[in-house]
Amino acid sequence: MVGVDLTGRSVVAELQGYYQSQTNQRWLEVLVDCPGTQEVYTYKLPAQLTVQPGDILSVPFGANQVGAIALRFVEHPPVDLSPDKIRAVEDVVSRGFFPPAYWELLNRVAAYYYTPLIAAIRVALPPGLLGRSQRRIKLIGEIKPGVDAFCTPAAKEILALLQAQPNKDYSFIYLQRQVRNAYRGVRELLRLSLVESYLEPPRLTRPKLQKAVTLVSTGLERDITSRQQEILDVLRRQGGDIWLSELLRLCNASPSTLKTLEQKGYVVIEEREMLRQEQGVLQAADEPKTLTAAQSRAVETITQLAGCDRVLLHGVTGSGKTEVYLQAIAPILRQGKSALVLVPEIGLTPQLTDRFRARFGSKVCVYHSALSDGERYDTWRQMLLGEPQVVIGTRSAIFAPLPRLGLIILDEEHDSSFKQDSPIPTYHARTVAQWRAELENCPLVLGSATPSLESWVSVKEFGIRNSEFGIKDFQQPTYDLKFPCTGAQPCAPTDLPTTHYLSLPERIQSRPLPPVEVVDMRQEIQEGNRSIFSRALLEALQQLQARGQQGILFIHRRGHSTFVSCRSCGNVLECPACDVSLSYHHTEEGAPQLLRCHYCNYSQSHPRNCPECGSPYLKFFGSGTQRVAQEITKLFPQLQFIRFDSDTTRTKGAHRTLLTQFANREADLLIGTQMLTKGLDLPQVTLIGVVAADGLLHLPDYRAAERAFQTLTQVAGRAGRGDDPGRVILQTYTPDHPVIQAVQQHEYEGFVEAELQQRVALNYPPHGRLILLRLSSVEASAVESTAQAIASYLNNYITPSWEILGPAPANILRVANRYRWQILLKIATDLQPVLPDWQQVRSLCPHNVSLTIDVDPLNLM
Repeated sequence: MVGVDLTGRSVVAELQGYYQSQTNQRWLEVLVDCPGTQEVYTYKLPAQLTVQPGDILSVPFGANQVGAIALRFVEHPPVDLSPDKIRAVEDVVSRGFFPPAYWELLNRVAAYYYTPLIAAIRVALPPGLLGRSQRRIKLIGEIKPGVDAFCTPAAKEILALLQAQPNKDYSFIYLQRQVRNAYRGVRELLRLSLVESYLEPPRLTRPKLQKAVTLVSTGLERDITSRQQEILDVLRRQGGDIWLSELLRLCNASPSTLKTLEQKGYVVIEEREMLRQEQGVLQAADEPKTLTAAQSRAVETITQLAGCDRVLLHGVTGSGKTEVYLQAIAPILRQGKSALVLVPEIGLTPQLTDRFRARFGSKVCVYHSALSDGERYDTWRQMLLGEPQVVIGTRSAIFAPLPRLGLIILDEEHDSSFKQDSPIPTYHARTVAQWRAELENCPLVLGSATPSLESWVSVKEFGIRNSEFGIKDFQQPTYDLKFPCTGAQPCAPTDLPTTHYLSLPERIQSRPLPPVEVVDMRQEIQEGNRSIFSRALLEALQQLQARGQQGILFIHRRGHSTFVSCRSCGNVLECPACDVSLSYHHTEEGAPQLLRCHYCNYSQSHPRNCPECGSPYLKFFGSGTQRVAQEITKLFPQLQFIRFDSDTTRTKGAHRTLLTQFANREADLLIGTQMLTKGLDLPQVTLIGVVAADGLLHLPDYRAAERAFQTLTQVAGRAGRGDDPGRVILQTYTPDHPVIQAVQQHEYEGFVEAELQQRVALNYPPHGRLILLRLSSVEASAVESTAQAIASYLNNYITPSWEILGPAPANILRVANRYRWQILLKIATDLQPVLPDWQQVRSLCPHNVSLTIDVDPLNLM
C-alpha cells in the first residue's frame, strides 16, 4: 500500500505486523498533527514500547507533545540526520485505529483529492483524538519520613512540589519550569518507585467517568437501619449495579447514607466510564410493514447482493424507500454485521433515527457534527467494538470505523450536502462510499426520488432498463477513478461491481402524487394583487385551519428581506467585509432590527437613515422566511406557525424540538428553507406553497436547473403522504421555464434527457470532469498575480483532452475580507489527460495566498 506526502515521497504502510530491526535501535516514520506540517518525520522507538503502523502516538515536536500517526518502520534514519538528534516516541495513545482497508481508504481520499494524508486523517477522526497529550508525574502513596535522604536536590524538590499539590500530580512540563535538572530528578524517582509517569490524553477525548454502586452484600445484613435496608432492596431490584446518581434519585437518599453502607462493606462505590452518546426519544417497538410489489422486489434484490454490488433505488416521494432500507438492514444485523446510513442534513437524523430505533432499538447510534466532541469520541469508540449496529450520520460518518460493515446506504444521494467544500479534503461522500464498499466488499445503495445526473448516467449508459419496476443487472466501470494522480493512484478493483437499477414508481397504498398548480405572479400583479401570496395560495391558507389540516410554506432564503436600498440615492447597504448586500432580519414587532451578512455573519443594527445621503427613506427588497412569517401573522392571525431555518435551528436538539411540535399539531404551518425538502415525512401535511420559485432558477451555475428541479420536486413531495390528498401551489414569474414544466408534470426522465443534452454540448459533468482551483488572500494584488502565474504554468500542460477557464475573479470577489480568484480545468472523461505536478502548483503560492484544489466541484460560485 502506498500513500503520498507533499514532498513527493512514497509511504509504504506495512500493516501486517511490525518490523523488528536487527539492531538495538528501531526507527519509525510518522505523520505529525501540527498545522502547516505535512512532511514525514523520523523518531526513535524506546525498547519498552510496542508500536504498529496505524497507531496513534504522542511525540515531542518542538516544545510540545503532539499527536502523530505511525506510518512504517525503517532500518536506518535519514542519512542527513544524526541519530543522536532524533527524538523518541513518547507513548501510544490509541492502538489499531487504522486496519488495512481503512488505511487504504484514507490513502485513496488523499491521492484522489490531491490533499496531504494527514488532512484526510483529520477529517476522518473525531475531534481531539490527535490533540496534544502531555506527560504527567504522580506521587505513589504516602512518602515515609527519611525516604528522600539519599535523593539528589532535583528529586527532593520534585517530591516537595508533588506532596504540596492536593492531587499529588503535576505535568512534566511544569516540573521542568520549576526545577533545574527535572529530567534527572524524575528518572531517579521513577527508579525508586516513588512516582509514576503517565500520558494524559487530550482534554476533549478524556473518557467521561461517573460513580457506580455495586451490591456485595449476601442478604444477611444485621447492623443497618431500616432506611439503609430499603436502599439495599432497591439496589437488588435494579440488578445489583446502578449509577450512583440514579440510585440517589430512586431512593431520595443522601450520598452520606451510601458512604456508610460502603464503609460497612455492603456496597462498593467506584468510578466507571460512561459513554457519551446522543440519546433519542424512547420509541415504541415497530414491526415491519407490508410491502408493495415494487418494495418487495427491491428488498429481495438488495438482500441477495453479492460483494460490492451497487443499487440505484429510484423511488418517487412517499414510495417507502425508508421501509426498504429497514427491511434490507434486518438480515445484515442477524448476520452479526453493521450498516451505515448517510443522510444529507443533521435535521433529517432525528426523524430517521426514531424510525430506526423503533425497529432496531439500542443497536442504532448517531454520528454527526452537531454532537459534542465527547459524544463523537465515545460513539467512535463504541463502533470499534464490532457489535452489530446501525450508524446514522451525515457525510463525515462515511469514515465511521465499523469493523464488520455489511451495507452502506446513501439516502437522498443527489443532495449537494454530501460534498465538502472546505476544509480539505473536498471529498464527496458518494465517491468515498463507492471506494469503501469495494474495500469492505459490501453492497452500496443510493436512494433518491430525483437521482443525481452522475448516478443516472452511470445506469443509463452502462445498462438497459426494463419495464415497470426497472430491474436490470449490468457491469459498470468505476467512473469516479478516472483522474491519474501524482503518486498513489486509487485503483479500480479487478472485479467490477454489478449495478442494479430499482424503481419504486408509485406511492404506498397507491396514494397519488400531489397535483402542482403553477401560478403566474405577473398575472397576479396585473390584476392588482401586490401580496407575496397569490390569490390561490391565500384561499388555500384560509381553508387550512377550517379543515384541521397542516401546510408548509417554502422559500429559498432565510431572513426578512434580501437587501435594503435607499430610495433617495439608490445606495444599497453592503457588508464591510464582503462584496454582498446585507440582508434585513426582523423576527417580530419590538425585536431588534438587524442587517446581517449571510457569508461572514457580520451584523449591525438597521440604521434609521441612509449612511450615504442621510435620507430616512430606506426600502426592503426581496423576501425570506421572516417576511413570510410576518405576512402570515398579519393576514391570518389565527394560524399558528413554526419557522424552520438555520436561524431557528442553531441550538442542539432544535431540529427535533421544532419537528415534534409540528407533528403534535402545535402549529398549522411550517415555514422554512431547503431544510424542509430533505426527506421529511409528515403525513398530516396537505398543502405546499412555494412562495418564490424563481430564486432557484437563475443562478450563474451550470447545475442551477438540476438543483432547482430536485428542490422543487422534493418539497412538492412533502404533500399528500397521509390519508388526505395533497395540493402544491407553485408561484413563479416564469411559468414556461422547462424546470417549472417538468416539476408540474412530475417528469423526471424528460427533464434529465433535456439537461444532459446541454451538458454533453458543453463537456460538463457527468459528460466531463472538473477541477476547480480556489485561491484567496487578504491582498487583492497577491491573489490575482498568483492566479495568473498558476494559469501560465498550467498552459504548458494543455492537450486536446482538457482546457483551462480563467483565471477569473470569483462571482463574489471578496468574502470575509479575503479576495478570491478561480481557475477551472475541464477534462473529457473518455481520455486520460496528463495532469500537472500539483506540488509544483502549490509552490507557486506565496505564504499569504491559500490554494484549495476542489476535485469534482459542485459549487462554482
